[in-house]
Amino acid sequence: MADITLRPMLEPDLLGYKALRDAMLAGHPEAFTSDAETERQRDIASYRSRLAGGAGGGTLFTLLALDGSRIVGALTCEREPRRKVQHLAHLVGMMVADTHVGRGIGRTLLAAAITRLRATPGLAQVTLSVTAGNRAAIGLYESAGFTRYGCLPDAIRLPDGRRLDKDLMLLRLQG
Repeated sequence: MADITLRPMLEPDLLGYKALRDAMLAGHPEAFTSDAETERQRDIASYRSRLAGGAGGGTLFTLLALDGSRIVGALTCEREPRRKVQHLAHLVGMMVADTHVGRGIGRTLLAAAITRLRATPGLAQVTLSVTAGNRAAIGLYESAGFTRYGCLPDAIRLPDGRRLDKDLMLLRLQG
């Protein structure tokens, strides 16, 4: 990880972010609810909602992992905008480039996100969903303190006919 740096995503990063996301969606359709074909058509400007304060202030941050200037990982955190549920945040879009898997980038992104969330006033819990059969991802989230609170059966239907469940996980940040 010595050659990998983490930082929040900025507007000039949107092209590289889209490139990583398109590659991940195409290569790992079972891991994402979005589909590669639809998302490939998406305009780069639409990813501005993933910048801090984007989409009506719902996005707290998107953290990037960079190898030099190449984006090799990303994780977005969104906060509920409605007053009664503003104590909740959601981690979405965890991605690590295939070329960089196994180097601790996902673990580092997750730890950095949790540190930021714990420092965010008013947040009490963070949730995520993960494809039920993804043992490596589930193990990573459990090692960071997330626990499974439910399952959404038949959450993803792939073109090849597979139907996949999503495990719903939660980390309490504070009382």
